[in-house]
Amino acid sequence: MKDLYLKVAKALPSDFGRGIARIDPNTLLELKLSPGDIIEIEGKRTTVAKVWRAEKQDWGQEMVRIDGFTRQNADVGIGERVKVRKATVKDAQHVVLAPPEGTAIQFSGNAVEMIKHQLLKRPIVLGDVVPLMSSMTNPFMGRTLSNQAIPLIAVKVDPQGPVLINESTEIELRDKPVRGYEEYKTTGITYEDIGGLREEVQRVREMIELPMKHPELFQRLGIDPPKGVLLHGPPGTGKTLLAKAVANECGAEFYSIAGPEIMSKYYGESEQRLREIFEQARDSAPSIIFIDELDSIAPKREEVTGEVERRVVAQLLTMMDGLEERGQVVVIGATNRLDAIDPALRRAGRFDREIEIGVPDASDRLEILQIHTRGMPLEGVDLNRIAAISHGFVGADLSGLSKEAAMKALRRYLPELDLDKEIPREFLEKMRVTGDDFAAAIKDVQPSAMREIFLEPTNTRWSDVGGLDEAKQEIIEAIEWPLKSPKKFKDMGIRPPKGIVLYGPPGTGKTLLARAVAGESEANFINIRGPELLSKWVGESEKAVRETFRKARQVSPSIIFFDELDALAPARGGGGEDGSRVSERVVNQILTELDGLVELEGVVVIGASNRPDIIDPALLRPGRFDRLVYVGAPSKEGRIGILKIHTRNMPLAADVDLGQIADLTENYVGSDLEAICREAAMLALRESFEAKEVSFRHFQEAVKKVKPTMNDMISSYYKSIRDHFKGGTSKEIQKAFPTYEYV
Repeated sequence: MKDLYLKVAKALPSDFGRGIARIDPNTLLELKLSPGDIIEIEGKRTTVAKVWRAEKQDWGQEMVRIDGFTRQNADVGIGERVKVRKATVKDAQHVVLAPPEGTAIQFSGNAVEMIKHQLLKRPIVLGDVVPLMSSMTNPFMGRTLSNQAIPLIAVKVDPQGPVLINESTEIELRDKPVRGYEEYKTTGITYEDIGGLREEVQRVREMIELPMKHPELFQRLGIDPPKGVLLHGPPGTGKTLLAKAVANECGAEFYSIAGPEIMSKYYGESEQRLREIFEQARDSAPSIIFIDELDSIAPKREEVTGEVERRVVAQLLTMMDGLEERGQVVVIGATNRLDAIDPALRRAGRFDREIEIGVPDASDRLEILQIHTRGMPLEGVDLNRIAAISHGFVGADLSGLSKEAAMKALRRYLPELDLDKEIPREFLEKMRVTGDDFAAAIKDVQPSAMREIFLEPTNTRWSDVGGLDEAKQEIIEAIEWPLKSPKKFKDMGIRPPKGIVLYGPPGTGKTLLARAVAGESEANFINIRGPELLSKWVGESEKAVRETFRKARQVSPSIIFFDELDALAPARGGGGEDGSRVSERVVNQILTELDGLVELEGVVVIGASNRPDIIDPALLRPGRFDRLVYVGAPSKEGRIGILKIHTRNMPLAADVDLGQIADLTENYVGSDLEAICREAAMLALRESFEAKEVSFRHFQEAVKKVKPTMNDMISSYYKSIRDHFKGGTSKEIQKAFPTYEYV
């Protein structure tokens, strides 16, 4: 029987807990295997798995994808080589399953039948860990289980050797743990529980797992392995989860320090607690010390007032430098406030590496959703679509989204249940989580990366915008195309516009256009009203601008919308009454951020103003706000379109002709036409509160009451501005803007 050596890789999220090994077609052919056959995987132990064909990207890689449970059964880690061969399997007659040492499980009455149903056609050998879904049992466990997977150990298998569980197999369950399997870390977090973070996991493994498993490599090169790793990034991205997975996968003892736990009011006690943890870790090496919220126990010493914090930082520095056999004790720190940590900790020899755990992109979000829904009975759920529209969601948010969708499904089924009686198995089996449940849940779950500046996703669409076809087309080209199809721009060898300014008279629909493009491009919409960023405290306004752009980078694709841009970024050089020159500093900060957007993919800035002549000219050059789009009074066809939108839910009388109303409303802008429609309905109700429809005469009366925004003077003013931005003679410009200073 032929043997082959294959490299172990992480399993796909959908294969978790199913006892599947994925191998490429060439290897299957070489081993004379077909999908569904059973293979033996020989590491330090020998286990069995059902073989399936690998996905196309894995072909020719000489790898076998198996999950954490199968890796543990074979006693191998990711990246190690295992011997693979075709197995000779017998039908199982009698199998005894029991929980590992330190775990207690109480099984429900029909657990044997349900577990047998789940394990049908599954191959096992004596001593294998068999994962089950928690819906099968009623667990009492002191530890959180990996996505509801409850491990049981096959403590007795008859006949000996690899067996296949079938309908005639007798399965026996034992409630009490079995001795002799204490080394089994069966409830740990594995790499299959981490979605996305491929590069980050690889880097952490190189720095932590490799020195622990193969210290001779570092000795041969004559270098010390890394002493510490600092994970930083927004809350909920998986920093703690990654540390636990690494500790579990490399078989190290895991010591966790939560900042406030070690702090004490008594002199010297905080440092003593810290020393004790490091001593325990050294005694039980290989081990990992994980310090969560590192900034809370190691802040910058020059900025803290308490003496305790300074002493704890000093003690931590001493312990990290003074540890013996550092290759076998690694310190992992996690923080979402990297700049608040004492700089002495961030030098080489202490925290050698800093790894950013960022907000996941669409492909990472899909993998995270697959992990959190792998135990869910889904029906009509398009995870690709959910991943595409959940911009700014981190791992914790997607976990919350999955739970919320399940709760929505549960609420649908609750009216049919009698909670005083045992719920029948048939009812449990018909329960499903649908796409509508996820659609409802996503409205209730806010992305944590956007909490501080979060605005509910806009539901405005192009169908809600009447007229303005020319402006609409320019915005689609400048914003929607780059956000939805960035590859097209890359293929054409051009970069998309960084920003766009919408200018025109009040009420023409500038803000509406911004909301519509955000809705259509399914981007996060960050709405900044100009004056709200300004603060009397020096540096606060610039900090607000920096934070806005930082958040936009985290949750891209995103649109930053600056309403009343002229209030936020007026032309510099005018000074200010208080002499603080806050506007000038804000303009400088915006200029810096816009120039920094070269590296930012999927972030577009929209400004809106009805006084573009007073905006600082440095903002309006190509490379910052690349396009200036005039949003003016609508044409007759545009006015008819706007009237249709505002009367689509209005009961109109037969004599209402929107074309005639459009003829009567020359110089009326969008907000004026909305006011006319509202006023016409109010006039109808004023005549009779029982009115069922709105007549043409009501619109005629409404037109007399609502004055148009546009007039000859305003039209002339904006015509001059348009000529100015298109390019005109200096005399025309000076005549249009006599108060403006020209060089």
